[in-house]
Amino acid sequence: MSENKKVVIIGSGPAALTAAIYTSRANLNPTCIAGYQPGGQLMLTSEVENFPGFPEGILGPELMGNMRRQAERFGTKFVEADAVGVDFTGPLHKVFTDEGVYEGDAVIVATGASAMWLELPSEERLRGRGVSSCATCDGFFFRGKEIAVIGGGDSALEEALFLTKFATKVNLIHRRDKFRGSKIMQDNAFANPKITIILNHAVEEILGENHVEGIRLRHAETGELTDLALAGVFVAIGHRPNTTIFKGHLEMTENGYITRQENSGTSVRGVFVAGDVNDFRYRQAITAAGSGCAAALDAEKYLEALVS
Repeated sequence: MSENKKVVIIGSGPAALTAAIYTSRANLNPTCIAGYQPGGQLMLTSEVENFPGFPEGILGPELMGNMRRQAERFGTKFVEADAVGVDFTGPLHKVFTDEGVYEGDAVIVATGASAMWLELPSEERLRGRGVSSCATCDGFFFRGKEIAVIGGGDSALEEALFLTKFATKVNLIHRRDKFRGSKIMQDNAFANPKITIILNHAVEEILGENHVEGIRLRHAETGELTDLALAGVFVAIGHRPNTTIFKGHLEMTENGYITRQENSGTSVRGVFVAGDVNDFRYRQAITAAGSGCAAALDAEKYLEALVS
């Protein structure tokens, strides 16, 4: 089965849903390939307090549900299937799913990025209950509490420094004997009295039943186990852009992020990019939504030029 639409959007986070709202309001007949686990990273966030328009905050899944209903109201068609391949060589761009092929004059890629995790059962169980991958999203909830940041790169160092605004103590934990982050970031972390550096330790387990109560560390050389009592764990070991199906089809950075050309365009005419699949710096819901708007407006302008 093949279905032709003016615009095909791949993704279902704030970038994709904002693009869907704008393209559907412009009568561009968008189809959104939402995937089997829709909603993006906000589905893992309990409370969102920094998205404009919600003075009391809003649950991440509720925000995503509202955005989806808004897009549906204007006519976006949602496909509950994963995109498994693309073909951008012809005049119509093709997106393959296991339920059929969707063709569009324009495609907006908004597949996002996934936080890399420690892959511990306790970590997965306590996500949104004291385990987070976003300091700017969740740091406020740990005001006056002791927390830990896991990682050794610039992201971990930056998150640890940011979290000192809220926490009484930040334990910065890295499994190796030295950080790989930039020298200036390391100097700032070592100089901050609220940060305690713990090297050569790996997280064995996150402790707590219904919320984080501590962590268990294993020394990399001796194997000795140590328990720390704390209220939150921020995992900052990196993000991985969801770009596997675009390799060989779109230009990317060495880290796999899709590169932008003019405005929100990519290396292929008629294919646009929005959100964390391109943005490795800010990674915020509001910046993702803004880039989804930009991609939709660029797609609309591109389609107008095709028929003029």
